[in-house]
Amino acid sequence: MSPKHEVIIDTTGLPPPEPLERVLEALDRLQAHQRLRMLVDREPRPLYSILDNNHFRHETSTTADYRYEVLIWRKD
Repeated sequence: MSPKHEVIIDTTGLPPPEPLERVLEALDRLQAHQRLRMLVDREPRPLYSILDNNHFRHETSTTADYRYEVLIWRKD
């Protein structure tokens, strides 16, 4: 996926609820063909239900440096 189709938000080190607030703001601007990649240092469990209830899909994985990476895109 080309860079213009993916938006990356690095919220590592930010205190709660700032990571959640930043990703929600970015989702408001996300276009249909784009994906959002969120980097965060703790699993954002509250985010999952928000995404599910607002027509977004997501995949979460961990990185080699023990961060979480959440890939988010709009449901078709």
